[in-house]
Amino acid sequence: MAATFDLAEPRASDAPKRAAVTRGRTASAAIRRRLLQIASIAVCIGAWQLAVHTRLSLGIVTFANVPAPADVMQAFWAQLHSPKLPRHLAASIFRVLSGFSAAAVVGVVLGLAIGRHRLLEDTILPPLEALRPIPAVAWIPIAILMFPSSELSMVFITFVGALFPILLNTVHGAEAVDPRLVAAARGLGTGPLALYTEVVVPAAAPAIFTGLSIGMGTAWFCLITAEMIAGQYGIGYFTWESYTLQNYADIVVGMALIGVLGMGSSLLVKRIGLALTPWYRLNGGKR
Repeated sequence: MAATFDLAEPRASDAPKRAAVTRGRTASAAIRRRLLQIASIAVCIGAWQLAVHTRLSLGIVTFANVPAPADVMQAFWAQLHSPKLPRHLAASIFRVLSGFSAAAVVGVVLGLAIGRHRLLEDTILPPLEALRPIPAVAWIPIAILMFPSSELSMVFITFVGALFPILLNTVHGAEAVDPRLVAAARGLGTGPLALYTEVVVPAAAPAIFTGLSIGMGTAWFCLITAEMIAGQYGIGYFTWESYTLQNYADIVVGMALIGVLGMGSSLLVKRIGLALTPWYRLNGGKR
C-alpha cells in the first residue's frame, strides 16, 4: 500500500500560535543576552574588589593605592549631592552635542557629495586625509589661538574628533550604492535632488549611522582630552582636578561617568539608526 503524505498548507488559525512562539523565543534570547551582559560587568567589578582587597601586585602594576568599588560608590553618592558634578556634566554634554551636531551635518553632506562626484573626491578629500591622522591633543594649541574663548575651542576639538569617522563612513556608503539602482532611478526621470533623497541616502544610511555612532564615541574622547588641558568645567576637568587634589575615588567616578555617557550616547545613535533603516535589518543587519 503506497504511503500518503499530507501536503495541505498550515491552517491560518495556526499563524497566531506560531507568531506567539517566535515572539517568546526572541524575548527569551534577549533576556539571556542582557543577563549575560550584566553578569560580565558584575564579574569585572568583583575582580576589581578582590584585587584591591588583596592589594594585588603584578610586577610593575599594583592595586594597593586603587580605590575599592565601595569607596567609589560612596564618593559618587557624595558628588550627587554636590552642585559641582551636575555643572560639570551639563558643560560636557552641551559641548559634545554642539560639536557632534555640527560634525554630523558637515560630515554627512560633504561625504555624500564626495562619494558621488569624482571631482570633489580629487579636490576636497586629499587635504582632509592629510588632516585626519592629527590627534585631537595636537589641535588644542591651535584651537586656543583660533577661537576667542576656551569654550569654543573645546567645541571645535569635539567637532574635529567626530568629523572624520562620520565623513569617511558616509563616503564609503555613498560609493557603495548599487549603480543599477542609480541607473534605474535616472531612467524613470528622477531628478538630482530626488536621486539623493530617495536612492543614495537610503542605500548609504547604514554606513552613515555607523559613522555617527563611532563619531559620537570619538567626540567624547576628544572632549575629555581638551577639558583636561584647557577646561575649567566638564567631566574631564573634574577627573583631572580630582587627581591633583588626591581625591582618588573621584577619579574613578569621573572615569565611570565618561564611560557610561560615551557608551550610552553611541548606543542611542545606533538604536536611532536601526529604527530608521528597517530594510537593513531585513537584509541581514544585526539588531
